Amino acid sequence: MRLVFAGTPETALPSLRALIDSPRHEVVAVVTRPDARAGRGRALHPSPVADLAAAEGIEVLRPAKVSDPAFLDRLKALAPDCCPVVAYGALLPQAALDIPRHGWVNLHFSLLPAWRGAAPVQHAVLHGDEITGAATFQIVKELDAGPLYGVVTEEIRPTDSSGELLARLAESGAGLLAATLDGIEDGTLEARPQPLEGVSVAPKLTVDDARIDWKAPAMRVDRLVRACTPNPGPWTTFREQRIKLGPVRLAGSAEPLAPGELVVSRNSVLVGTGTHPVELGEVQPQGKRLMSAGEWARGVRATAADRLV
Repeated sequence: MRLVFAGTPETALPSLRALIDSPRHEVVAVVTRPDARAGRGRALHPSPVADLAAAEGIEVLRPAKVSDPAFLDRLKALAPDCCPVVAYGALLPQAALDIPRHGWVNLHFSLLPAWRGAAPVQHAVLHGDEITGAATFQIVKELDAGPLYGVVTEEIRPTDSSGELLARLAESGAGLLAATLDGIEDGTLEARPQPLEGVSVAPKLTVDDARIDWKAPAMRVDRLVRACTPNPGPWTTFREQRIKLGPVRLAGSAEPLAPGELVVSRNSVLVGTGTHPVELGEVQPQGKRLMSAGEWARGVRATAADRLV
């Protein structure tokens, strides 16, 4: 099939690579978000998908709005049979959905209808799910509600961050997306309606959401830190300055501490929660590099009077 691939971040690269390498399909163009400013110099940079497409000599479309007539005209001229989508980052109007004869097929990183929305992996980790996965479905106007083609499952490991889990799902999901398009092409795969029960929503996690509440149970703190790693980044304050945190470890055998209370020893830095303490892994003070919790505690000379808030 002739494909126009829509995607933006690194998460989409395994799928794009799988389709470029497929002998059964031709990626004639990619649709991605406009170049964005990044880095200290705030220079404009193309998306990872744009970079890969350019390296492969594939046309790159960067519409400011998918409803722009010029973009829709170009999409019609490309005459795609299907438009696969992985983490594109914008809603698609009906005028765009109607162009390919097989529609737009999305790879979503949850077991739909669970965790519809922008942050399915983060919410799966945050809520303590043991199993998640990826699903392919036909895009319709309602958010992530289209009929399903297929799924793959993935165990959520006790130490998984959202970034680690998403990286695994991106790889397994790429195979699912390629197999889905193969089935659509040869007519052996039919989309089935999503179950009516089990719908949950996964809105984007904000910086405010990522602030740690030390009065919460230790397990909740652990899940929040892992869910918000790497983005938007879990954080707390120390001496009225914001600091980012890396992974924590549940320390159920330690003596109870007040929420936010610090105990620094030669081998660990413990913080009190609403239940038992957690052990800090890494800390990044404002404007400084990421460092071990022990190195950070020695540098700031943390005392018994200090608290994380």
